Amino acid sequence: MWSFVAVSLLLIGVVLFSAMTGSLKVGAVQLIQGLWSGTDAQVNVVRDLRLPRIIVALMAGAALAVAGVLLQAVMKNPLADSGVIGISSGAALISLIAVTVFPALYFWMPAFSFLGGALAWAMVYGFSWKSGLNPVRLILIGVAVNAIFSGLGQSFNYRGSYAVTSINQVTTSTLSMKKWVDVEVILWYGGIGLLLALLVGTWCNYLSLQEKTARNLGLHVTRARLIISVIAVILASSATAIAGVIVFIGLLIPHIARQLVGSDHRWLIPFCALSGGLLLLVADTLGRTLLAPQEIPASIIMAIIGGPFLIFLIRRSDRIHGH
Repeated sequence: MWSFVAVSLLLIGVVLFSAMTGSLKVGAVQLIQGLWSGTDAQVNVVRDLRLPRIIVALMAGAALAVAGVLLQAVMKNPLADSGVIGISSGAALISLIAVTVFPALYFWMPAFSFLGGALAWAMVYGFSWKSGLNPVRLILIGVAVNAIFSGLGQSFNYRGSYAVTSINQVTTSTLSMKKWVDVEVILWYGGIGLLLALLVGTWCNYLSLQEKTARNLGLHVTRARLIISVIAVILASSATAIAGVIVFIGLLIPHIARQLVGSDHRWLIPFCALSGGLLLLVADTLGRTLLAPQEIPASIIMAIIGGPFLIFLIRRSDRIHGH
């Protein structure tokens, strides 16, 4: 409970700091009064340009963290993450193709992302299966699938189309210039995914047991894995559609969360949602303020943090899985 309180207070503080800091600075009292009255020109700029960015960062971080913990429950692998195993890059590629061909369907971008994420997940799961799931094989297959989809997505950069260039801003992990329509999209799709994730916490706990034990407790294991995987793909795809491909949140947050609140997914999932939103907002705020007026994308900040952490987890995986 103290961990929830601490993260919630940190989240409120970072939201206020992020809203007040930048090329246009406003005080806390001015911000609150301006949002209430709507007559302060400076606060109106913050409301229209900075607040959507903050909300998108919070929702995308929460979605990616929860997607990570769900995938780890399904695959029994602490290295599973939507960005590492190719789900995010698959979602980005298919949504980029679809919205380039049908630009009027921007609101449906997360649906196209879901198709791409589901395709990548099926490829990773299918190619990794060989008399069971080997954790190292799964990660290696995931890295290969991620490279394939990332390469195909980057090939769009060389077509020279204005439509592709403008859409590519969404899929290159930058949170700048987000609008309230982006907030609406990610709140709808990400909110539904987070709500569904909260409902399957007990199933995730059962999946941590031996498969035979879970069946004896009344769980339909295959169906549970499929449903939880679909929810994870929805979360990762909706975040990717709006915030771009951001890796390692689904690795960092679940691992830290287990140290703070334990392995009960009924507590772990909501804590990961809070912590994931906090982490991505911190990364975006740092990228926006460290070298102002230049910006460092949040995905680069996360890669700098997450790369060493992935090495640490891989080195521990031998002990975790008894190899």
